[in-house]
Amino acid sequence: MRVVSLIASATEIVSGLGYGHCLVARSHECDNPPDVLHLPAITSPKFELTGDSLDIDRQVKAVVADGLAVYHVDAEALERLKPDVIVTQDQCEVCAVSLADVERAVCQWAGVQARIVSLKPDCLADLDADIRRVAAALADPAAGDRLIGGMRERIGRVAQATAALTRPRVAFIEWIAPLMSGGNWMPELIAAAGGDNLFGEAGKHSGYMTFEALAAADPDIIIVAPCGFDLERTRQEMPLLVGEPGWPALSAVRSGRVAIADGNLYFNRPGPGLAETAEIIGEILHPDHVDLGHKGRAWIPFGDFAH
Repeated sequence: MRVVSLIASATEIVSGLGYGHCLVARSHECDNPPDVLHLPAITSPKFELTGDSLDIDRQVKAVVADGLAVYHVDAEALERLKPDVIVTQDQCEVCAVSLADVERAVCQWAGVQARIVSLKPDCLADLDADIRRVAAALADPAAGDRLIGGMRERIGRVAQATAALTRPRVAFIEWIAPLMSGGNWMPELIAAAGGDNLFGEAGKHSGYMTFEALAAADPDIIIVAPCGFDLERTRQEMPLLVGEPGWPALSAVRSGRVAIADGNLYFNRPGPGLAETAEIIGEILHPDHVDLGHKGRAWIPFGDFAH
C-alpha cells in the first residue's frame, strides 16, 4: 500500500499504527518520526513565514482574505506517486494542507484512484475517531484500537498521579501576537494533568484573548506553546509577551510558574504525541509528582529570562 500524508499529525498516526514503511511522500511540515525526512515533500507554503508572531499572523490573514489557499500541493508529484491512500485535514486552513487543496490536485489526475481520508479533530474523542478511520483505510482496524489504547493508558496514568492534588489555575497561550488561548483538545489535557483551564473551550477552535483578560484572571501557571513553533522559536518570541506593562505583576511570573514548550511537536499536533503532551503538562503543573524526563527537551521553565 502506498500512502501520502499531507499533515504532520497524520504522518505520526500512520507511523504509530505501524505503517510508516508505506509512506511515499509527506508535507513540508512532517518531521516526526525523523525517518520520514527522507521522503519527498510535495507541499509548500505560498509565502515565506518570516518575521515575528504578529508579522506571520498578518501574512496568513492577508492570504485567507483574498480567498487563496495558504499551501500549495504539487499535483504532478502526487500523480507520479500513484498513492492508494492520501491523508489530509479539513480542520484548519492555516495549520496544514486542506481537503480542498487535495481535491483540486486530484482533479487534475487521469485514471488514478486514491482514497482520501480527511481528519478533523476538535477534541480527544475526534482524534480517536480519526485514528480508527486511518487504520480502516490501511485495512488494519486492530492497529487503531491498540494505538488508542496505549495513548489513553498514558494519559490515564497522569490523571491518576494528579487526581488528589490541588488543581492550579492554568492559562495556555497558543499564539503570542495577537494573543490566543488554546481550545480543541488542550482543555481536556490540562484537566487530565490536574489543572483548571482558564481560557479556551474543549472541542472548539482556539480563540483570541486580551492581555487585560489574562491579567484579570491572574493564573497560577502560564504555559506558552505557539502553534508551529519549537522551543527555541518560542523563546525568541517571548519578548512580545514580556513587554506587556502588566507582565511582571502576574502571579505566575512572580512565582516563577511560567513555562515555554515545543508547540509544534506536541501541543498543536493532534496525533499520538498528545499522550506525551499530557505528561508534559503534568510535569509543569505538578513537578513533585510527575517527572517523566520531558523537562529541558520538550519544555523549560521561563525563569530568569522573564525578567
